[in-house]
Amino acid sequence: MKILHINAINDVKSTGRICKELAAVHHEYGHETRVAHSTGPVTDGSYVIGDAVDVKLHALHARITGRQGYASRLSTENLVREIERYGPDVVHLHNLHANYVHLKTLFDYLAVRDIPTVLTLHDCWFFTGKCTHYAAAGCDKWQHGCGDCPLLKSDIPSWLFDRTSEMLADKRRWLTAIPRLGVVGVSDWITTEARFSFLQNATVLRRIHNWVDLDVFRPVETSALRDRLGLGGRTVLLGVASTWSEAKGLTAFLDLAATRPNDTFILIGRLDEMELPVNVIHVPETNDARELARYYALADVFLNLSEEESFGNVTAEAMACGTPVVVIDATASPELVTDDTGVVVATSRTEDVSYGVARILNRGKASYTDACVAHARAHFALRDRARDYLDVYETLRYEKVRNAL
Repeated sequence: MKILHINAINDVKSTGRICKELAAVHHEYGHETRVAHSTGPVTDGSYVIGDAVDVKLHALHARITGRQGYASRLSTENLVREIERYGPDVVHLHNLHANYVHLKTLFDYLAVRDIPTVLTLHDCWFFTGKCTHYAAAGCDKWQHGCGDCPLLKSDIPSWLFDRTSEMLADKRRWLTAIPRLGVVGVSDWITTEARFSFLQNATVLRRIHNWVDLDVFRPVETSALRDRLGLGGRTVLLGVASTWSEAKGLTAFLDLAATRPNDTFILIGRLDEMELPVNVIHVPETNDARELARYYALADVFLNLSEEESFGNVTAEAMACGTPVVVIDATASPELVTDDTGVVVATSRTEDVSYGVARILNRGKASYTDACVAHARAHFALRDRARDYLDVYETLRYEKVRNAL
């Protein structure tokens, strides 16, 4: 089988690693795989869509017109020609909302050519007018038609116009025209949300959890890292995000640090320059998975204080490294955690998070480690989830045959 992935980034960051790992395992199983992408390293068989200038022009077009995904026509026509040359049996779409694809050109081609197409819902964008998440805003307009968007200046900002109703209608028309469409949610939460959207009638609609590279994310020796950071015997609480923001729980993290001056808090990820409390260490974002695994294994507790998670890769990675987690009772986070692997707290308020942290520390990290690792290996193994995706591909490939019988 020939499988083509299309994603904003290749090889690195969360969705880039997902494409790379899924393609690599499917290649091991004897399938031919390629990744078409806008940014990220160029690897064997990958195809670069457009260039940096085109992305900047597309972003400017989106901000002025309020329509995102309506530029980059030429680079998308070139992509379509590349798809035609490659002749994939399945096209797997990931993150398209990064100013690099002319949506109508791509979706019309997939519909007319009746190519089995899989959407992975890494966030909510495929079934909303423009936003990637809406839970914190308490918005459900995507269920019946967007407009008067409360997130107009967020996510993919528009300077002037609210085109969200138009963009949602266009997505509905373009995506429902694809005859063999598979929709995969990365959590039960987002899959259930999709069932209330226009994607509910897709040929396949199911949940496949994301995964963890269990050869990398596992309990490892951390004494050298602890010495390098000068931690001594201090308790370590860890948070990881690509970019730290209010949505990722930055304020809640720092508020908690202020109440626990004898503990060390480590924030990994991009962070605007700011004065941090003396017990908070900032580590820049890293694409070195093994280095990240050492930090996970070092921590006594991992904190994911985001209220909007489609899955929560960082939560699964921490557990795979043997570290118990504290998460918020919102969106997908609770479904990843059991009583033996961490604590689900009601809100990100300091008193709630403190309760969760205290429960874990009173019991001791060691009493959670084996259960955390076992849970990750049982539910977030790459090869198991890769086989789940092959099942979706095969279902879509043979749907045309079944309909003809």
